[in-house]
Amino acid sequence: MTARIIDGKAFAEQVREKVAAHVARLKADHGITPGLAVVLVGEDPASQVYVRNKGKQTLEAGMQSFEHKLPAETSEADLLALVERLNADPAVHGILVQLPLPDHMNADAVINAISPAKDVDGFHISNVGLLGTGQKSMVPCTPLGCLMMLRDQLGSLSGLDAVVIGRSNIVGKPMAQLLLGESCTVTIAHSRTNNLAEVVRRADIVVAAVGRPQMVPGDWIKPGATVIDVGINRIDAPEKGEGKTRLVGDCDYDSCAEVAGAITPVPGGVGPMTIACLLANTVTACCRANGLAEPEGLTA
Repeated sequence: MTARIIDGKAFAEQVREKVAAHVARLKADHGITPGLAVVLVGEDPASQVYVRNKGKQTLEAGMQSFEHKLPAETSEADLLALVERLNADPAVHGILVQLPLPDHMNADAVINAISPAKDVDGFHISNVGLLGTGQKSMVPCTPLGCLMMLRDQLGSLSGLDAVVIGRSNIVGKPMAQLLLGESCTVTIAHSRTNNLAEVVRRADIVVAAVGRPQMVPGDWIKPGATVIDVGINRIDAPEKGEGKTRLVGDCDYDSCAEVAGAITPVPGGVGPMTIACLLANTVTACCRANGLAEPEGLTA
């Protein structure tokens, strides 16, 4: 068996097209333009790239982009004051504070200062609680992207056996809640799970989000299972030259692809979906704020 490759880049493009179409309708029918504010504190190189890409894709979708770049020495009080101003700004429908923050700031306090209705990352404790109790919430972007791809591949997920490897607040836990919401039978496993291979081997759906390069080999995968690899790990690649590296997922792609029914590659799988779902969440937040129907196909 050779797995179907789930092309996250192409799927993300489809999501962005849906977002742009909905933004155009909001402008034409209601005179409303969704707005996303992104706050970057300090000069972390990876964060700068992420913020630049988010701003570019926000504008390409026809939305307003508000970027706030603050020096690393900014006080937590000043950052919280900015968040409060954005909470009160009716032109801003989504707020994202780029992580990680400098060491002198309490990330939880900053995230929980964001209005839950504008928390397009889905990290606010209120949104975590709403998702966990099956109520309408803002859903973290990466798990939302994984769910979209699973629905596209499998249609109904009801009754399927799903294993999520990883228990992070950002991916593992919300992913499990979303799968429960789809009526899957869900197991949250992790690096310390006893008989992990046997646990994974029974799953129709495997979501690997443990942060260990190539941890999941093909002989852990049930024949025909759908594998969503969230991991992004950089490893040495001596075949490319001295000091060179390459990106790999949490699954050993080659061996898993021989057994799975469908699989996401790394890179080019889950990664491109994250910003696409951030844009989708901003449109959803805008619609909710204005009492309008939520965009079809862009929410959990």
